Amino acid sequence: MRMYDVIKKKRDGGVLSSEEIRAFVEGYTDGSIPDYQAAALCMAIYFRGMNDEETTELTLAVRDSGEKLDVSGIKGLRVDKHSTGGVGDKTSLVVAPIVASLGLTVAKMSGRGLGHTGGTVDKLEAIPGFCTDLAVSEFERIVNETGIAIVGQSATLAPADKKLYALRDVTATVDSMPLIASSIMGKKLAADDDCIVLDVKTGSGSFMKSVEDSRTLAKLMVAIGKRAGKRISALITDMDRPLGYAVGNSLEVVEAIETLQGKGPEDLLELSLALAAQILFLADKGTLEECRAMAQDAITSGKALDTFARMVAAQGGNADFIYHPENFAKAPYTREVKVTESGYIASVDTEKYGLASLLLGAGRNTKEDEIDLSAGYLLKKKTGDAVKAGDTLAVLYASREDLFDAAERTLLNATTITADAPEKRPLIFETI
Repeated sequence: MRMYDVIKKKRDGGVLSSEEIRAFVEGYTDGSIPDYQAAALCMAIYFRGMNDEETTELTLAVRDSGEKLDVSGIKGLRVDKHSTGGVGDKTSLVVAPIVASLGLTVAKMSGRGLGHTGGTVDKLEAIPGFCTDLAVSEFERIVNETGIAIVGQSATLAPADKKLYALRDVTATVDSMPLIASSIMGKKLAADDDCIVLDVKTGSGSFMKSVEDSRTLAKLMVAIGKRAGKRISALITDMDRPLGYAVGNSLEVVEAIETLQGKGPEDLLELSLALAAQILFLADKGTLEECRAMAQDAITSGKALDTFARMVAAQGGNADFIYHPENFAKAPYTREVKVTESGYIASVDTEKYGLASLLLGAGRNTKEDEIDLSAGYLLKKKTGDAVKAGDTLAVLYASREDLFDAAERTLLNATTITADAPEKRPLIFETI
């Protein structure tokens, strides 16, 4: 078949066949289909969309574009949790140890941060010695011994997604529902976990700005997962404000550890327990209420923290830092950001809050950028809080003082203060 005909068919609103979709993905992955034709098809999909069957077929083609994770040597029911990305989102560091401590298997591949969103792999590498690049045999050994390992995404896993995302990023076709769904689920299905819980973010700090769009994406991804034979559900959660108070790699690891110690921020604890309960529920560990109680007990008893420490030690990290997070390296320079008026924090632009962290050196604009693992900030006030002029909004951390001005301006400009308190916005909107 000619790629020209496939592009024309979708441009005119036609439904692509399984053979046409697979020929496109295979051809673009092996280089026989050029960028300009792939970009044309992505743009046609952006405007014309795909039905559920097309999107599922695209997802499976992305899944099959490279090696699948060989899980034959890994024991137990394999579970995973995936977030669509946000600011201050360190739930994987809390949820994974909870469910692993309760007998489930977490053989997780995670990504690095890019732009205003953080990445789990970067956060873990803030732990001295922690290795996220393991041979498959070592990955299997650690998972079987500790019940949990978290590593970086394999380059051979769903390679079509890497090529397609890079193309979409420069052709204004990133925010297409079928292309987002196939990108996320293609990688998840290639990892071949038994149970998957999706954390679909909504609001100013996420891909999906409205609850309606987030619901559509969640339903689509859950449908794809079910068609592929997975136990899967999705929570639609708030990203109109950062999660927790810490933004930045080592700062977020400390906050995750504090949450596992039972003294973390309320919103991070609430969401982590909800996600863990969903995973346990999908794994037939009990009712949702029973599963939430089990997750809470894993924190209260210290089992989850101990599981995290065992994983860190097994992956070459210094487990003492898990029990003594005060030992994490501190950035050499700090600055307090003061609010200039009194009232209530009515709203924040969470994407710009994420960019403030990037300006301090905690993030990257391209995948090749080096990041400062100690950089970031700690919020002292959040949406809904009353403030007086001169109160500290955040404490900034950086390795160079000249980075503070731009980050401070960005935070202040992204914060709206009004005379009246805002209506309380839910943390979790619904479960799909």
